Amino acid sequence: MNGMANAIGMVELTSIARGIETSDFMVKAAQVELIRSSTVCPGKYIIIIAGDTGDVKASMAIRQGGESVVNTLLLPNAHPQLIPAISMTTQPPAGGAVGVLEFYSIASAITAADVAAKAANVTLIEVRIGYAIGGKGFVTLTGDVGAGREAVAAASRDAELLVGTSVIPRPAQQVFQSLL
Repeated sequence: MNGMANAIGMVELTSIARGIETSDFMVKAAQVELIRSSTVCPGKYIIIIAGDTGDVKASMAIRQGGESVVNTLLLPNAHPQLIPAISMTTQPPAGGAVGVLEFYSIASAITAADVAAKAANVTLIEVRIGYAIGGKGFVTLTGDVGAGREAVAAASRDAELLVGTSVIPRPAQQVFQSLL
């Protein structure tokens, strides 16, 4: 993806058929990269796109999903770590503390990951969305203990639909590996 890709857009729908159709319209509407287009529990469909802010806004303006759309998110200046964390392509350094933020909402998890990455010197491990977790979202990150606590606190401050958080100062190696 080009260096200008600094915006992320997300659409969550209650209909799988509408979701697939909407993702097609969104990708055709503007120069965006399709980061995720798939079903999520419980029977919903999620579309995540990235690109420059203008293209993502243009793509998000497509109202193809109609009444099936349950949630949308537009992050115009997303942290550079966010797309790799959503795509599960991050290679975080080992040995740091681990922070976890769990949400009832996928949009809240994506937003919190962005806030956390901007708030402190941490590496996002993953933004997990909806797979076999009842439509929830969660964020894992790593860094030194202070940065981990700072990032989790910042991301929790104005978070919507937060279930819980945790910061593990010295996670067992097996636990850290299980998050990768």
